[in-house]
Amino acid sequence: MIEFTFWDILRNLIFATRWTALLSAVAFTGGAAVGLAILAARISERPWLRRFGSGYIALFQGTPLLMQLFLMFFGLPMLGFRIEPWTAAALGLTFYASAYLAEIWRGGVEALPRGQWDAGASLGLHRLQELRLVILPQAFAITRPAAVGFLVQLIKSTALTSIIGFEELLRTANAINNATFEPFTVYGLVAVIFFVLCYPLTQYARMLERRAPAH
Repeated sequence: MIEFTFWDILRNLIFATRWTALLSAVAFTGGAAVGLAILAARISERPWLRRFGSGYIALFQGTPLLMQLFLMFFGLPMLGFRIEPWTAAALGLTFYASAYLAEIWRGGVEALPRGQWDAGASLGLHRLQELRLVILPQAFAITRPAAVGFLVQLIKSTALTSIIGFEELLRTANAINNATFEPFTVYGLVAVIFFVLCYPLTQYARMLERRAPAH
């Protein structure tokens, strides 16, 4: 057993937290970009695009995130793609986030009155302009609490990437616990760190929900 002081354990866990925060930020940003494309397909006037968007969302919402990470990390090398744990974790969480964000935003789009589309058309805007200038800004405003709430879920989901070897908070905690045999201290601190990361976002989402205008 290696001797670690309480501050040694805390310092190492805080150092590992930066990777959890970075992965969450990358996955949420990438998921938002991909999710916008999936949203556009999901509400497209073309049936084949709607079916593609619907199938994409169903696939990533209907399968476990851990299985998706396994397919990224173990499956892609079998197809000839060399992939590191960081890349597999970022890709897996990005696709996972994109499906949920697209569906969240679709709910916001469908909550808007049909008159909003008609108003855009009356100004001579084509469909993409209507989306960009009229529909999406309002849909984002409506769904901001849900999107922030999903970010909280995404931060907690990063713990699963320890299974594929990504050195985030939980994997670091496992290594420290194996060296110190102090599970209550180590995992108790991990719980506190996740709480510190997620609680302000949870409160922010609730504040946004209280301030959201009725539609």
